[in-house]
Amino acid sequence: MPEISTDPAAVDLDWLHHRLSSDAYWALGRSRERVERLVANSLPYSVFHDGSQIAFARLVTDRTTFAWLSDVYVDRRERGKGIGKLLLDRVMADADEWGMRRMVLATGDAHDLYRRYGFTPHPEPDQWMEKNWPANPA
Repeated sequence: MPEISTDPAAVDLDWLHHRLSSDAYWALGRSRERVERLVANSLPYSVFHDGSQIAFARLVTDRTTFAWLSDVYVDRRERGKGIGKLLLDRVMADADEWGMRRMVLATGDAHDLYRRYGFTPHPEPDQWMEKNWPANPA
């Protein structure tokens, strides 16, 4: 049975860096140093099976009112086995426990999965803005 850890020290940084930098369309080419920083500065969710990491997600959050769900990745060999659902079940249970007010995410290909958890297009896009630094790496 897969197990989930939120301990940053449990993250297999070699596995995570390789998967994000070479297989995640949003993080291609991401440096090892950036992966280490994002783990250290977020709430990581690592899924392990038989001692090996098979999935990852992270929340950038105050654990009170707001969270950004990011870097959700399930190993290609494990897709279609319910691992993504297991991972999101845990993330959403934590958010419910904290009494979270808002969670956001961006996805290019998993809209159906996130809709199952109540995510919808933002109802007030005119209120949301973003700032990008295109010269910075993924």
